[in-house]
Amino acid sequence: MRSSSFRTLRTIAGSARSLLASSSPAVPCLGQSSRCYFANASLQKLQKKEAIPCDFIKWCSLGFFRTSKFATGFTPLQPKPLDSIIDMERAKDRSPEDLASIWDDYHLGRGHIGASMKAKLYHLLEQRASDCRYFVVPLWRGSGYTTMFIQVHMPHILITGLEDYKARGTQAAPYFTVSYYKEFAESKDLVLIRGDIVFTSKLTDQEAEWLLETTQSFYLNDVRYKLVERFNRQTRDFEFKDVLQALEMPIL
Repeated sequence: MRSSSFRTLRTIAGSARSLLASSSPAVPCLGQSSRCYFANASLQKLQKKEAIPCDFIKWCSLGFFRTSKFATGFTPLQPKPLDSIIDMERAKDRSPEDLASIWDDYHLGRGHIGASMKAKLYHLLEQRASDCRYFVVPLWRGSGYTTMFIQVHMPHILITGLEDYKARGTQAAPYFTVSYYKEFAESKDLVLIRGDIVFTSKLTDQEAEWLLETTQSFYLNDVRYKLVERFNRQTRDFEFKDVLQALEMPIL
C-alpha cells in the first residue's frame, strides 16, 4: 500500500540509483518447480460445478477448505536477498520517504511492481494471514471479470487465476508473486514490497498493482477482512456477491 507522501520525492531517484544493484525477478524458474506453488487439493470437488463467477453464491464446491490441508505442497519462495538488490549501507542513511521513493522508481517497468508500507500494517497483515491464508478477488476486464485465487503465506503472496488452479492443480503456476522485505521495519518503520509478474501475457502492470493493493485492503480493512474470515472459516456461508459489492462492481 503506497504512501502518497513517499511518491512526492521522485526527484531524488537519479542520484540515488547507485543504491540499487539488480532488477532480476525475485522468483525461481518455473516448469516442474512450479508444482511447489499450488498443491492438489481435491480438484474433483471443484470441478463438479461450473466455475461461473455469478454462480459462486454459496461456494459449496469449495467446502473442502474446512477440512483439507489446502496448500500442503507449498514451498516458500526463495527471493533475492535485499542486499543483492540495494546497497544496504547507503540505504541506512536515507530517510524512509527517500528510500520508499527510490524503491518504487526502481521497479517501474514491465513486469515489476514496487511498493512499501508501515511496519504496523505489515504486522497486522502477517497476523491475519496466519489465520486466513486464502481468498478470491474479481479482476474487472471490459464487460466482465476474471476471478483470481489468492494464497497469502507471509512474507509472500501468490496470485493465479482460479480457473487455472482448478484445471491444472499442482501444475498451476502463479501469475504474480509478491515478496515483503522487513529489514528496515524497526529502524525506519518501513517494509519494502516487490511484485513480479510471472506471466506478462496474463496480467498488465496496472492489473498487478491493483491486485496487490486490493488484496492488502481485504486483510487490513476491518470490514473487508470479515469476508476473508468467512471464506476461510465459514465457506458455505460465503457469498461472492459481497466481494463484488465491497469493490463496487456489478453483480453479473
